[in-house]
Amino acid sequence: MTSIFDSDGKQTACTIIEAGPCVVTQVKTVDSDGYNSLQLSFGDKKEKHSTKAEKNHFAKAQTAPKKFSKEFRDFAIEKNIGETVTVDIFAEGDKVEVVGTTKGKGFQGVVKRHGFHGVGQQSHGQHDRQRAPGSLGNSSDASRVMKGVRMAGRTGTDRVKMKGLKVVKIFPEQNYILVSGSVPGYNGSIVLIQK
Repeated sequence: MTSIFDSDGKQTACTIIEAGPCVVTQVKTVDSDGYNSLQLSFGDKKEKHSTKAEKNHFAKAQTAPKKFSKEFRDFAIEKNIGETVTVDIFAEGDKVEVVGTTKGKGFQGVVKRHGFHGVGQQSHGQHDRQRAPGSLGNSSDASRVMKGVRMAGRTGTDRVKMKGLKVVKIFPEQNYILVSGSVPGYNGSIVLIQK
């Protein structure tokens, strides 16, 4: 996260995203595959860490093997295999959606995971009960804990889409895009930007 000032002196919190350059590694058409799509790939990796199938796939695009590939159906821009897609497809003021995986927080209790307030004050004989979940099950009628009750468990690493984020500024030389607001994931994680 960083912040940027506009011409009026208003400060906006932003996230810097390195968006590309992404190489077109596959083109699908209605004639050959039944639908139109482009496969974009990002992030170089060594050939010794690639399978033979990956090496042959990227050799068709005349590029080094890539770490990440994603197919986009009905891509708005016509591109051929081997061409690159940069931040130039975005413009300042555009509204975008950013999809990413949130930070993993491991096994957490109900206060952190679901926002429970805890039992309350430490009085009337309570000991170490402030962050406990409290009663869970029914009485003798059901005699069990019902499905779907919010409890402690693994938190984070969820796929999240942040909608309505605004493109504040673009730096085409560095392939950086500044998006207002927070973006899911840790620093250096891979995210998907959609118009």
